Amino acid sequence: MQAAPRLRALQRHLGSSEGRGMEPTSSPLTTHVLDTAWGLPARGLCLCLSRLEDHGQQWTELRKSYTDSDGRCPGLLPPGPMKAGTYKLSFDTEGYWKKRGQESFYPYVEVVFTITDETHRFHVPLLLSPWSYTTYRGS
Repeated sequence: MQAAPRLRALQRHLGSSEGRGMEPTSSPLTTHVLDTAWGLPARGLCLCLSRLEDHGQQWTELRKSYTDSDGRCPGLLPPGPMKAGTYKLSFDTEGYWKKRGQESFYPYVEVVFTITDETHRFHVPLLLSPWSYTTYRGS
């Protein structure tokens, strides 16, 4: 019977408590990139997390990483509360599309957001095609 393996794969993909990604010790900031042109997770997309420092004058890189086979980037920050402030997720969309032999309009996508409540968890999904993108504060 194939239902159990498919259910586990779906739970991992959605990040359910029975799957990967929702453990209480996981990062307070997560992202999930979906390639809407192919209907698949965006695997191998380079991204960088930065925080605005020096009274709003300088971005400090906190982490550079790549999305996994599920389009997620686990461990962006260590477990525990986030420091309040302004953050930026930069996605190398040009590099992603070039690896696929696809021309694209946006060479990169930067999502800048402000954290005021350090006790919350934050999820920043990115839906991506060669000609458009959308993002929102997920849960």
